[in-house]
Amino acid sequence: MKFAIALGSVIVLAAGCRGAVVTTEPDLNAGGTIAGIVRATSGSVPLPTRKVTAIHAPSGARYETTTGANGGYTIKVPHQGRYRIEVELRDGEAIAKRPDDTEINNGDLDPGRDFEITTAAPVKTGV
Repeated sequence: MKFAIALGSVIVLAAGCRGAVVTTEPDLNAGGTIAGIVRATSGSVPLPTRKVTAIHAPSGARYETTTGANGGYTIKVPHQGRYRIEVELRDGEAIAKRPDDTEINNGDLDPGRDFEITTAAPVKTGV
């Protein structure tokens, strides 16, 4: 009889324990990472301290970072969806190459979103 009572207690305790909750539903709000390099047109000169902005097309939310010493940048974005990427230009500069819009899915790492920036030749005045 004592065995039956003890066994009943174990069953009640085991039934009260729950393991980790596992779900197969994707987190539709999870985002990913966008990365690239900003260089001068020659491709060999990195452009540090440039502001790079990823704009979430559906909401217009903006996520910014600054390029490092090697011209590289990484932006972690919190939502899936399409992003337009922009880079800060300075006087006399133009974008020679820019990445297309990028589609971020859950957990994506989208590297190679590179920019090349060119400067206009200085205007010569009277000789």
